[in-house]
Amino acid sequence: MSGNGSNGLSRRRLLEMAGVSTGAALLARLPLFAREAEATPRAISAAPSTSTAAFGPIKQINAGLLNVGYAEAGPANGPAVLLLHGWPYDIYSFVDVAPILASAGYRVIIPFLRGYGSTRFLSSATFRNGQPSVVALDATALMDALKIDKAVIGGFDWGARTADIIAALWPERCKGLVSVSGYLIGSQAAGKLPLPPQAELEWWYQFYFATERGRAGYDEYRHDFAKLIWKTASPKWNFDDATFDRSAASFENPDHVAIVVHNYRWRQGLADGERQYDALEKQLAESPAIKVPTITLEGDANGAPHPEPSAYASKFTGKYANRTISGGIGHNLPQEAPQAFAKAIADVDAFTRT
Repeated sequence: MSGNGSNGLSRRRLLEMAGVSTGAALLARLPLFAREAEATPRAISAAPSTSTAAFGPIKQINAGLLNVGYAEAGPANGPAVLLLHGWPYDIYSFVDVAPILASAGYRVIIPFLRGYGSTRFLSSATFRNGQPSVVALDATALMDALKIDKAVIGGFDWGARTADIIAALWPERCKGLVSVSGYLIGSQAAGKLPLPPQAELEWWYQFYFATERGRAGYDEYRHDFAKLIWKTASPKWNFDDATFDRSAASFENPDHVAIVVHNYRWRQGLADGERQYDALEKQLAESPAIKVPTITLEGDANGAPHPEPSAYASKFTGKYANRTISGGIGHNLPQEAPQAFAKAIADVDAFTRT
């Protein structure tokens, strides 16, 4: 989608990166949708993490097959940042990241994925599809609906996979990428390959979801199930009940179980997708390189299945950096280390101007 309000307008934009990267002033040229010029991002400053933090009113917009619920922060004319959560988490993974970026002048958009929170299907007849390419199409449909031509896209877990797919298939929509655990693009063929026993043990819930007992069990015990995943994926994160319960409310979405179970069954080749997405999945099965500027992040105490950075570094062929965040940081890196995640967003934005 092309811009419709800038008429090719460009300007010089100064970003003070003190406390973010090198402290150098960097110039930028950004596509504009707003009729006024984009706001200038400022230096990222630290903000305390608190379980009582909250977003403003959740907004709703029709986008593609969905009516999407999303949080928004920062100036409407700021450079766009799209942040994508994973399973079993929700938009509150970014509740402390958003104000850091908003205070620096970014327009931050954080949607509930299909099957979470206030996001709903527009039609009861739509197949509740959780395959990765479809979740990525949801994100680009949201960008279209919000008239965002291009954004820095960041995510973890399902959100990182979704961000990777957008960067690989539609790089014109992705100004820069921040991906926790790196390159997560896969395929059904890869999902069928056996792994060493320890790795298979880490995927216990994937096998559970492959059974009808697993689907029924997750439906009945989704709160306790998700809390167990939080604890095992982030073994050193001492979150309190209020922090967990705030996100767990999102799992009461009527399509949540269907989307989660279909996603994991599809990955193992145990459930069909929809034929109209076969061409996209075929491209993804070839493990396409990602050419946009990228920073990958990993926590030093990530208890969830994840590849080693050395295994995927070659998949990023543009300007690239990998960072390991220390201090007992687990799988939900944006919520456990919001300053580090926000810094990566600002730094990868700066990559696009060097």
